[in-house]
Amino acid sequence: MSEPTRKYSITMPRDIAEAARARSGPSGLSAYVAAAVARQIERDNLNEIVAVAEAEHGPVADEEVQALRDRLLQARRQQTSDERDSGGADSGEADSS
Repeated sequence: MSEPTRKYSITMPRDIAEAARARSGPSGLSAYVAAAVARQIERDNLNEIVAVAEAEHGPVADEEVQALRDRLLQARRQQTSDERDSGGADSGEADSS
């Protein structure tokens, strides 16, 4: 986040604030909250895009959604496998059996 920062005062439930503080790590609570808000804005933007697309083309069938999820999972597994095979000391020829 290279944009200039500004200080804000927010109110949230104590248990959420304490859980966020415990997970915030060395970057601090402000950075943790800023990242969470940025992710929510991305989700809101995606929801708006989906709403516009569905208004224009109709809703996406559950089967289509599942097929795309399956493709995404397969791509992630392939990427993980490729990364494992291309780097590290464990990528020797012993795996070719």
